[in-house]
Amino acid sequence: MTSLIPSIFSIKNQTDFQDVALQVFRYQYKYCAVYKKYCDLLKINIDTVDTIYKIPFLPITFFKEMAIISSDTVPETTFTSSGTTGSVTSKHHIADTTIYETSFKKGFEFYYGNVQDFTILALLPSYLEREGSSLVYMVDALIKDSKAADSGFYLNNLDALIEKLDALELAGKKTLLIGVSYALLDLIEKRKFALQHTIIMETGGMKGRRKELIKPALHALLKEGFGTSNIHSEYGMTELLSQAYSKEDGVFSCPPWMKILTRDTEDPFTLVNNKTGGINVIDLANIYSCSFIATQDLGVTKDNEHFTIMGRFDNSDIRGCNLMVLD
Repeated sequence: MTSLIPSIFSIKNQTDFQDVALQVFRYQYKYCAVYKKYCDLLKINIDTVDTIYKIPFLPITFFKEMAIISSDTVPETTFTSSGTTGSVTSKHHIADTTIYETSFKKGFEFYYGNVQDFTILALLPSYLEREGSSLVYMVDALIKDSKAADSGFYLNNLDALIEKLDALELAGKKTLLIGVSYALLDLIEKRKFALQHTIIMETGGMKGRRKELIKPALHALLKEGFGTSNIHSEYGMTELLSQAYSKEDGVFSCPPWMKILTRDTEDPFTLVNNKTGGINVIDLANIYSCSFIATQDLGVTKDNEHFTIMGRFDNSDIRGCNLMVLD
């Protein structure tokens, strides 16, 4: 299916997206055994699937129990999710890391332009402290591509990060600081800033280190602490190979090869719009895994282009989707 990959990253409009999505759906039905079994249990007649709105979405919890990968490939690497001690983590087997690299590099360029225009600072301690983070893989590649001598990761050395931010601000260097939420809060508790040349991008998650906050409250604290008018956000996860970005007010949009739909919270097979629902992701870059995933996030699709994240389902499994008996 390598012949389809250029088409994925050449999508220009909704017609292109639907054409490629239907091709990816048929390929994954044929070669991804877990997805095929799920579709068959739903009694899906693939010949009648003629629009993206008829494509079934695989519950994301299956990545914790099964190998979601095309049978005609072998994994180059495996990304794993973070989790508390003793919890089952998701595993995303990656058949071709160059597709992931193409996706996140083109995605960054789509929203922010040439990565070489930035110095990239990363404050991702909880991700650096474990193996298999897809976020660390992405940020590490962007840091290298930035070719900026000052780009780099920071673990717990907040004093060094403060010194670097001050120096970059003084030099007027365009900077991106990407960090996990609790670490960014730790930073502004140590020192308040008045940043004019730096984008602050939070990746979400308190990772058990702090009380969870709703996005508006978190962003209000970060804006005050960093002295910026907006806080940017990245929406991605272990099970995906693409990211959505928000530049202000927590309103996200997707690159052309990714799309968000929302499902009814009581009926996972019914789609809704302009009301809170479960987030379904179409990630066409995920071609050798599953491109159609029902997440445990709650959100609202604002129109055909934008969405917001409202929280997560309280229960551990997505309602109405536990159809498969695990061997």
